[in-house]
Amino acid sequence: MEIKERGNWGSQFGFIAAAAGSAVGLGNIWKFPYITGRYGGAAFVLVYLLFVILVCVPIMNSELLVGRKSGKNALGAFKVLAPKSSWWIVGLMGIIAGFVILSYYSVIAGWATAYIFKSGAYMAAGANPADVFVAFITSPATPIIWHAIFMLMCIGVVSAGIEKGIEKYSKILMPTLVLILLVLIIRSVTLPGSGAGLAFYLKPDFSKLSAEGILAALGQAFFSLSLGMGCMITYGSYLKKDQDIPVNSYWIAGADTGIAFLAGLAIFPAVFAFGLEPGAGPGLTFITVPAVFASMGAIGHLFGILFFFLLTIAALTSAISLLEVVCAYFIDEVKWNRKKAVWIMGIFIFLLGIPSSLGQGVWSSYKFIGGRDFLDSLDFIASNILLPLGGFLLCIFIGWYWGTDKAIEEGNIGAKGAITLGGGYRFLIKYVAPIAIFIVFLKSIGVF
Repeated sequence: MEIKERGNWGSQFGFIAAAAGSAVGLGNIWKFPYITGRYGGAAFVLVYLLFVILVCVPIMNSELLVGRKSGKNALGAFKVLAPKSSWWIVGLMGIIAGFVILSYYSVIAGWATAYIFKSGAYMAAGANPADVFVAFITSPATPIIWHAIFMLMCIGVVSAGIEKGIEKYSKILMPTLVLILLVLIIRSVTLPGSGAGLAFYLKPDFSKLSAEGILAALGQAFFSLSLGMGCMITYGSYLKKDQDIPVNSYWIAGADTGIAFLAGLAIFPAVFAFGLEPGAGPGLTFITVPAVFASMGAIGHLFGILFFFLLTIAALTSAISLLEVVCAYFIDEVKWNRKKAVWIMGIFIFLLGIPSSLGQGVWSSYKFIGGRDFLDSLDFIASNILLPLGGFLLCIFIGWYWGTDKAIEEGNIGAKGAITLGGGYRFLIKYVAPIAIFIVFLKSIGVF
């Protein structure tokens, strides 16, 4: 009865759409395409896919089966599977990471939401897209208002529940995201001069595939799939026993990779067609891409709206999973009802995001970890420490504490035979995945 009260996914497509939506986020749009071009195009993609299969899919299988076996949130799952132990701390790290990441992620997502309506500003005659962006994010109040609007969208979806909220909207948002991407790709690759962008993005260049590029592929694969933050454990806890976890893991990983790849096809041909320099991060998204749209004339106005609507959808599908991770804990362990948990946690997350917003402008002189502003400091704590450590400890838990025999038994319940967990999974989760993720951790904290 308890599992029913928590909710379940209504369909396999709904679950895959929600889980893939969790994985597809801002990083897919502005980071994956850029590092693909920087580190050898198709050569980088091949290495990236190898890490997805050998490292990320085994971890995703593990998180999903831990969630389904326990029927609990990220922290409660470890209490169920390892009672009277300290393994629950791994789940707590995921919940803290989700809380922290969403606080600043919502700020950046608010920028994307605002830019749906700002195409007139960066397309105005004589406007400099960089000046428009800087003036916007350094404003004390306006970005906070958009941060609040985005958080209200998250709260609205998550408060409606699993099947009627997260699943319902994911089934709408994810196909919409793909459709908009395809429209943008068609326009981008048909621009005069787009071939240079396609060559930058797709032409295999193994000379660029240095040790740094290989590490970049490993780190991007891990972070892109929402691993180590409790999202897949939480989403897995709403799975029914007849769901095929091994096959679903490949669907989720494939959807995430496919959308990231398509984003590059939409961006780089256009960037090169207009003679602009490719970059990564907010600079690409809020300065370079708007400059492209401004160069297109009147049609650029429409494509600008479509692009930032796409970016908002990608951000929203990730953000609702982060909010669900946090709220599931209070629903399961503190026994709050869903609406109470969502609204209280949503408000606290919004409040934590305010310093991240102000740190771009009036509080920019305040520096924290390693001279970083507040937003970058929170990102360092969550992305560079909590997530890789969480992923590493999950591998140790499955491979060396709870046991791969139990994991394989649970993971294969509902498996239809096309793909099952077995000796390969056992080897990867015990040896390959933890070593790889520990390398990601050492790289992320600057050891090398």
